Amino acid sequence: MRLTFMGAAGTVTGSKYLLEHGDRRMLVDCGLFQGLKQLRLRNWDAFPLAPEKIDAVVLTHAHIDHSGYLPALAKQGFKGRVFSTHATRALATLLLPDSGHLQEEDAFYANRHGFSKHQPALPLYTEEDARSVLKQFKPQDYGEAFEPIPGVTVRFSLAGHILGAASVHVGWDGGSLLFSGDLGRDEDIVMRPPEAPPAADYVVIESTYGDRIHEQEDPATLLAATINRTAARGGIVVVPAFAVGRAQALMYMVSNLKREGRIPDLPVFLNSPMAADATEIYHKHQKEHRLDAQQCERMCRAAKIVNSVEESRKLNEMRYPAVIISASGMATGGRVVHHLKAFAPDHRNTILLAGYQAVGTRGAALAGGAKEIKIHGQYVPVRAEVVSLGSLSAHADRTELLHWIGRLPRPPRRVFVSHGEAAAADSLRQAIGEKHGWPAVVAEQMQAVEL
Repeated sequence: MRLTFMGAAGTVTGSKYLLEHGDRRMLVDCGLFQGLKQLRLRNWDAFPLAPEKIDAVVLTHAHIDHSGYLPALAKQGFKGRVFSTHATRALATLLLPDSGHLQEEDAFYANRHGFSKHQPALPLYTEEDARSVLKQFKPQDYGEAFEPIPGVTVRFSLAGHILGAASVHVGWDGGSLLFSGDLGRDEDIVMRPPEAPPAADYVVIESTYGDRIHEQEDPATLLAATINRTAARGGIVVVPAFAVGRAQALMYMVSNLKREGRIPDLPVFLNSPMAADATEIYHKHQKEHRLDAQQCERMCRAAKIVNSVEESRKLNEMRYPAVIISASGMATGGRVVHHLKAFAPDHRNTILLAGYQAVGTRGAALAGGAKEIKIHGQYVPVRAEVVSLGSLSAHADRTELLHWIGRLPRPPRRVFVSHGEAAAADSLRQAIGEKHGWPAVVAEQMQAVEL
């Protein structure tokens, strides 16, 4: 078996791992690069091998940095099956067409206002391209073995990060390989914790928070304090949140805070029809999260859903305390960008960052204390308060990553550390060596290894 790291090496996005067994090839994950421009430009590079030569794709979960390149791959000739869990397939029906739609919108906006260097600006793929690739999905149950390519057996185990998130165990005659996928928190307020990993000869582990430990403060208390402080000065809380995962966790927390009288009964808007649809999927996959039917219902009713573009624009005219939750989580695109443009210049408002912010994104710039951010070719001043709630992250921290890998039934022959910025990945590599004594290396882009 030959493994090539085609993404998520030296960065947290663009997750792609090529496995070659005999004359067959499969990808584990097929994500978009996000963040720094030099990373985003990789999405436009010619794929390193002819897409029609790839026999199958196996997805760890539906987030765009793990699934978002699929429509482009199919557009270039990939005809094989896409294997995922059932919840990942359900979420992909929302996330992939939305990704194509946003790219079309961004291209249209750039052409209309003339701020793109490309004439004309074009989307990487369209909404229709994304809908087309959905026909290639073949969902699988957790724990059930399937054979994406001859001679290779795969099983999914619960990773806890979002609905449908899975660790991927790959077995073949003579060896085995385990991909952690994105691992969730042991004590997440919504999702169940990751399952203990099965034994494997080799392990590829994510390292998003490989050098950090999440704050121990109660996220609900911090959220309540932020909302109350902002409301007291007549401001609006804008929350860039991933439509799948953090948006639902935030709505659940806001619902509880209102019910307990810990925040005022101010209006809450979920400006992401896709996030609303994703929330409904929680009802259908209750075994994967901690909420019962009644709690799910409260979460669904916690916010007013904003559907139309016109309704979205009207939110920017509000001048009374409110909470706006809107995608994308790193403020790279979507409706939240327009809200930042409207509300960032006012000191009464607050921008609440509720998840990981990749280097090069607007979210990372805000978290780093930027006094202005570039939106639609213009620099927008940031006078609003910026609050980062690391304890709301859906990613396991350093301690939880070490706990997960430490539950392996036997030592692996080698551990590959991926899906992290350079410092985080190397810090986790060192910790694995010190704590467990196992050989660990940081994966490099386009590195190929024989297993």
